[in-house]
Amino acid sequence: MLPEELIDNGVIEGGVTASAASLSSQPAPTHTASRFEPPLWHAPPRRNNRLWLHGLLLILTLFTTTLVGAHMQYNFAHNLPFFDLEQYLEIFAIGLRSPLLFLSGLPFSLTLLTILMAHELGHYLACVYYGVDATLPFFLPAPTPFTGTLGAFIRIRSAVCTRQALFDIGVAGPLAGFVFLVPALGVGLAFSKVIPGINHQGTVQLGAPALLLFLEKIIFPGVPSADIYLHPVARAAWVGMFATALNLLPVGQLDGGHITYALLGRYHKWITWTFLAALLPMGTLWYGWWFWAVLLFFLARKHPPVYDQTEIGDVRTRLGILALFVFLLCFSIAPIVE
Repeated sequence: MLPEELIDNGVIEGGVTASAASLSSQPAPTHTASRFEPPLWHAPPRRNNRLWLHGLLLILTLFTTTLVGAHMQYNFAHNLPFFDLEQYLEIFAIGLRSPLLFLSGLPFSLTLLTILMAHELGHYLACVYYGVDATLPFFLPAPTPFTGTLGAFIRIRSAVCTRQALFDIGVAGPLAGFVFLVPALGVGLAFSKVIPGINHQGTVQLGAPALLLFLEKIIFPGVPSADIYLHPVARAAWVGMFATALNLLPVGQLDGGHITYALLGRYHKWITWTFLAALLPMGTLWYGWWFWAVLLFFLARKHPPVYDQTEIGDVRTRLGILALFVFLLCFSIAPIVE
């Protein structure tokens, strides 16, 4: 679920969600009125003639995520370490030949795609509500470890004219995805099992966000997190948490950047620079933060202007605080530990 505007600027992002059209695609206003009527600013909706592409990408993403899920399910069933690159490639090849092994990956893939779809449809339906021209979700298949996908995105093809609309479109995706990932995590933990020291085995370990630690203490009281072997459904929820936290970073044109711009306006620039700077020392704990710092610096640190600066109100301010709480629940300073 990477930010819409990154792909709109020509980047296909990895890890969560992406997109391809700038929010500033409409011409600048020729007057300085405080409010604008939607007909002056909303481009007429364009027919989506690429439904076949949306469907094809969804099917391919289902295929790649199911293969990754088959590897996870095999390791889970045989009490093997969560990830081993050599075995990963071997199971990947076997999964292409074995229907039963392949289908065992569906709990992971269907859970993950449901969370990603909920996130993107949250954005899309908010765009529909405000008359903003946007595409249906595009999914990005990739045989990458842990996910099997580079995420999903919608493409926004017209300007977002008010701070209220910008806030609602930005916050709708993370909150919708969070609504689905919480029960998925609970179900996944219910099917997880206790194996002493399992998370210290293998070459890769996944960080534990606050939400995961909280639910582990409820479902496995007194059991250390290092001894809990997560079921593939819980792994899918973990990917959903990572995607949610990444998108809620208050940087540039990420979802969190949209929310910050709508809430704090002129302070958005300084908050963006502060968090970009913070990613650099965090990169000593996970190299991926350096990648994101560079990517966001060059492609998404600036936010397109919103010409109607009417205040967003108390209700949306509370929703912004809720989004911050969701970010803290899902964030891990070292998502992947080698």
